[in-house]
Amino acid sequence: MKHTTFSVDIAKNVFEIAVSYEPGIVRESHRVARAKLLEFFAKREKGTVVMEACSSSHFWGREVEKVGHRAVLLPPHAVRPYVQRNKTDRADAKGILEAYRNKEIRPVPVKTVAQHTVTALHRMRSMWLEARTSRLNTLRGLLREIGIFIPVGAKHVVPRVSELVEDADSDIPNALRAPLHEMCLEIRGLESRMRQAERELEALARQMPVVVRLRDIPGVGLLTATALVAFVGDVQRFRSGDASSRAISA
Repeated sequence: MKHTTFSVDIAKNVFEIAVSYEPGIVRESHRVARAKLLEFFAKREKGTVVMEACSSSHFWGREVEKVGHRAVLLPPHAVRPYVQRNKTDRADAKGILEAYRNKEIRPVPVKTVAQHTVTALHRMRSMWLEARTSRLNTLRGLLREIGIFIPVGAKHVVPRVSELVEDADSDIPNALRAPLHEMCLEIRGLESRMRQAERELEALARQMPVVVRLRDIPGVGLLTATALVAFVGDVQRFRSGDASSRAISA
């Protein structure tokens, strides 16, 4: 029985699609506008749609599955050796098709909307955490230059700077008082956003049985458990701990 395999090179506006009915041979090539992609697959006989795993491929994977196809996402680093040197959209689509023939390459599971939501919350929290750390270090550095030393530790910085700013007799120059106050407000705002993200993660965690089980393990808290489920998914797909480590790092 003939089975159709589609490989899709995902782009911003126009997607390249290679169609194969037998391994290693491209029978059709199509260039389809982003807005027409699902319409294209809805009209085609059901088959396997292969894509490189990237930020939007999970969305497209879920969508093509809704119209009856099977979605397979391949790790980009595993596809790269199969793409010819004269890199074009058509060559990329052919390379994806060739990589799919290698059964040693383990597909990346299509993430659910819930997994993507948790991933997004983690990324936003990490972004705010990085910004907060940068602001705290800047504050400590600026004050150190005028002879004011604040102990290491985030909990010491904003309270101490606020205290110095409000103290008219402190050694802080008047021209710096208002800007330092604004920086303290900015840091508090970042901390508020981080706490909000954690509250959203907590609410989602209660709806995810795997996360609930993981949190029963001593030393595994909210952030570790939700990150593991969001970024890794089902650990049973890995043959060993080494395999899971390589997949995560990739």
